[in-house]
Amino acid sequence: MDTINHFIGMAQAWLFETLIQPVLYQLGFAGALEDAYDGTLWLLAGVAQIIVLVCLIGPLQRWRPVEKVLDRKEIRLDVLYTLIHRLGLFRVALFFTIDPLWDSVFGQLHVWGLSALQLDNLWPGVTDNALVSLVVYLLIFDLVEYVYHRAQHNVEWMWQLHAVHHSTRQMTMWSDNRNHLLDDLLHDTAIVVISQLIGVPPAQFVAIVAITQLVESLSHANLRVSFGKIGQRLLVGPKFHREHHAIAYETTPTGKVIGNNYAVLFPIWDILFRTACFKGNYGATGIADQLPEGGGRDYGRGFFAQQWLGLRRLAGAFRRRQRGA
Repeated sequence: MDTINHFIGMAQAWLFETLIQPVLYQLGFAGALEDAYDGTLWLLAGVAQIIVLVCLIGPLQRWRPVEKVLDRKEIRLDVLYTLIHRLGLFRVALFFTIDPLWDSVFGQLHVWGLSALQLDNLWPGVTDNALVSLVVYLLIFDLVEYVYHRAQHNVEWMWQLHAVHHSTRQMTMWSDNRNHLLDDLLHDTAIVVISQLIGVPPAQFVAIVAITQLVESLSHANLRVSFGKIGQRLLVGPKFHREHHAIAYETTPTGKVIGNNYAVLFPIWDILFRTACFKGNYGATGIADQLPEGGGRDYGRGFFAQQWLGLRRLAGAFRRRQRGA
């Protein structure tokens, strides 16, 4: 672990000194060097993920695809979403908008004497081990992801944004990051708050996000593979998650189409809360009302159309809520 951390530190320093620092000096942002150095780690993690996608998961998709690729335009759009998120463009936007607010809030809390829980110090000699603490944090964050994801499907206004993600009809390893930007902002805010409350070290936080995103890319892949009877209950895979994205004509009591397989990393949460379905058959993906018999609803074919229509659906949900009240 120490060797890996040393290698990552060297790569981070080299990339920052070679590329990031000169650019910041040229643009007059010398005051942001410290934050930019931390941001370089996110860029490294993103580049590493893209390499894994292209060199490992991509060939697997071509080896055993679930379905033939018919809509290249939709996949190119998902690639754009992935590059925006994995290569740091979305995080740069957060740096200039939301991060200063959270730094101020948590800084003030520390001044008042309110400190993080520091979960890695709960069991000295055990939880302070880097690998053990990483596993503990992954479990905690995955439970948070499960609860948040389930809310996205069962709280009407949250679904209007999350529907952008489920609107993909050609699901591949690039589909994970197709989200409404406001949805991502709300999600990332929740994750940052939790990380601050339990005292996750910055480097481990990057590792947690990178691991989670890679597993999500795999689980969205156009890949006909199952982890077996036991394995599919230990880690979310393509078959398990495709069932979550399947088009269904039935709806939940709140009008949503999907009601199972919410977990991001570990199906244990779906098993415990009785939302697991292991009978997936690699069916078609999307939302029922996209189909002609469901009304043929338009969720947008381009990036800006999807973002705009998501906002319109959100506004409509609030209007319905006000009329109901």
